Amino acid sequence: MPRLLFLCTLLLTLNASLVSAEVKVADFDSIELFTLTNSNGMVVKATNYGAIITTIEVPDRNGKIADITLGYDDVSGYMNAVDKPYFGAVVGRFGNRIAKGKFTLEGTEYTLALNNGVNTLHGGNIGFDKVVWYAEMVGDKGVKFSYLAKDMEEGYPGNLSVSVKYTLTDDNEIVIDYHATTDKATPVNLTQHAYFNLKGEGEGTILDHELVINALRYTPVDATLIPTGELAPVDGTAFDFREAKKIGRDIDQTDEQLKFGGGYDHNWVLNRKKEDGELDLAARVVEPTSGRVLEVLSTEPGVQFYCGNFLKGNLKGKSGKPYDYRGGFVLETQHFPDSPNQPNFPNTILQPGETYDSKTVWKFSTDK
Repeated sequence: MPRLLFLCTLLLTLNASLVSAEVKVADFDSIELFTLTNSNGMVVKATNYGAIITTIEVPDRNGKIADITLGYDDVSGYMNAVDKPYFGAVVGRFGNRIAKGKFTLEGTEYTLALNNGVNTLHGGNIGFDKVVWYAEMVGDKGVKFSYLAKDMEEGYPGNLSVSVKYTLTDDNEIVIDYHATTDKATPVNLTQHAYFNLKGEGEGTILDHELVINALRYTPVDATLIPTGELAPVDGTAFDFREAKKIGRDIDQTDEQLKFGGGYDHNWVLNRKKEDGELDLAARVVEPTSGRVLEVLSTEPGVQFYCGNFLKGNLKGKSGKPYDYRGGFVLETQHFPDSPNQPNFPNTILQPGETYDSKTVWKFSTDK
């Protein structure tokens, strides 16, 4: 779809909604791509459209560089993507799902767009992944994206001022810093939706990747992928990743939870040992052939592990190769899905005068 046709479609969507993101033609003319490099040859590229990370190039155990995140060569690919894969984007104002697109806050019921069956997903029809952020470089290895989500945008209360900063270190780390303030109480749950394939984007499935998730429990879901409220033990289930195992080892077990998600698409309750606000290990992934290793550290209480169950091979990425079924995995550090409707889950309501601060680090290395 040409950009102009996409824009007309987007504007029609805006006009059909009572309050939605205020996207203008001029915003699309300010889209930029930023490149970060370090002393080890690692390259990270990000655009202010959706605060999307488009490229992550890292070496394997032999020093061979490959791009290990799924995405497109041109911003039009992200604008026109079918099946809403959210490749590399920051999602919000509330990442993940909210049941039936409703929540009650301080006595008022708020109604959101239903963009995932009967539920709301990743902020609504025009979430943070589909708007143009203000961008500025931070030194020579960082870029900061900022956005003001207006009161009642996509149905959420409060003017929310939000920023995300990506910093590339010489230790092959991508440091992701989120910050937000509001003038009304509002749910906030920001996360990064990068898909990884440590063999290289477009290089087949990720089922042979070896995964550890630092969690004793996970949150089971109903048939629409909304948590039931239970914090269930992983012990004795296909959801036990306390010790390294191949992603594909148990994925086809006869299990109602796996059936609901079409595989793994669930939130794990992280076994945090550090104080709130400090980084702790969430997950570790090793790709045996290349030796590439990804460690995910975060201040968040949960991580959504999703293994590309909705990829169908109909999307072609930067290499021109199709993104196969289960051709990428996502580790979304987060608060739990549907938290505004689940009083026993960690709080996601940001109040005026408070600040939302969250940090996640992706650390890349090799296993010799």
